[in-house]
Amino acid sequence: MDPYLLAFLLIVLIGSVTVYIYYLREKKAELAGIRQGFCPKCHQNSIELTDKRNGGCGGPALLTFSCNVCGYTNSFATHESGSCGSDNSA
Repeated sequence: MDPYLLAFLLIVLIGSVTVYIYYLREKKAELAGIRQGFCPKCHQNSIELTDKRNGGCGGPALLTFSCNVCGYTNSFATHESGSCGSDNSA
């Protein structure tokens, strides 16, 4: 394999991982602000949960939040525990 091609692929891989880590940090910061009740875009107390979809027992929940003031909308996959439990009454 050509060493220049290998170096190029390595640079692309490192760049992709770096960008993805930055993206996840931004999403985490946005979700932290939303959990406090503030819109990450306009910083007002106007954010609301518009859609919640659950993936089943132990699966991720997809939460969609919207702001009434600035029109911000974003979805987050969280690992909230569902209401699944074992029924041991037998």
